[in-house]
Amino acid sequence: MSKIARSLAAAAAASTLLLAGCAGAAGGGDSEAALGSEDNPVRIGTTDPADYWDTFVDLAAEEGISVEIELLAEYTEPNPALSEGDLDINQFQHIQYLADYNVASGDDLQPIGSTAIYPLGLYSQQYDSVEDIPDGETIVIPNDVVNQARALLVLQSVGLVTLEDGGSTASSVQDIIEDESRVEVTAVDASITAGSLPDVAGAVINNNFLGSAGISSQDAIAADDPSDPSALPYVNVFVVRADDVDNEVLNQLVDIYQGNQELLDEVQEFAGGTAVFTVIPADELQASLAEVQEQIESQQ
Repeated sequence: MSKIARSLAAAAAASTLLLAGCAGAAGGGDSEAALGSEDNPVRIGTTDPADYWDTFVDLAAEEGISVEIELLAEYTEPNPALSEGDLDINQFQHIQYLADYNVASGDDLQPIGSTAIYPLGLYSQQYDSVEDIPDGETIVIPNDVVNQARALLVLQSVGLVTLEDGGSTASSVQDIIEDESRVEVTAVDASITAGSLPDVAGAVINNNFLGSAGISSQDAIAADDPSDPSALPYVNVFVVRADDVDNEVLNQLVDIYQGNQELLDEVQEFAGGTAVFTVIPADELQASLAEVQEQIESQQ
């Protein structure tokens, strides 16, 4: 039985305690023992049922850090569990998601390390490159708030549109400066973006709709550039409570994840080759979080 499988019972117990309004330790560790010891293992929350977590646990053990993986079923679980003390750290979300959570909950969870960005791509059946797309053609993008803004930033990064004030994670099609943009943009339900390809010059398609449409992520003619500042809010991160941002053990776990090629190869396999790994300083991640939260609050 894998380490993740053995953690399912503990994860279920943690969820039960959380729903009951309790704040006890999910792993039942000794709070007097040093974090990362066998008596007080680091509890990492994730939603990825992936074997690479077994490798991560073994790598941490080699450095003298005891880790338990808490596999949670829903994206809505890891942040409240972390906030309540049922977890020590989680890894499942990008900065944009974390910002939305913090603003909605009034919490102050913070990122301490990056993992990867999973690029959002622009696809076309008619053109082999962005440069080939004629002026005035139509591009479709997802219409949900997060992916609409992200898609517009992708289009802006390759010169297809220009957005008011340089664009942000809160941008919408209303922010397109038409006389400075090369294409028309139509926002539609994300589930029909792929099906629109025969009728438009291109479509920005969420990764989870590629497989059913017979499209490979390698077919994208443009995607998030991890080096572009506009992509930073979509980098996935390790997250802790604000009081733990300087915790040496938790930061060492980030270093282990980022620095082991065997582990990264396993993560890439699980991601189907779509992961672009990043190593971004914690202060830059935290600054990005603060900026995105301000943008969200300004829209309320």
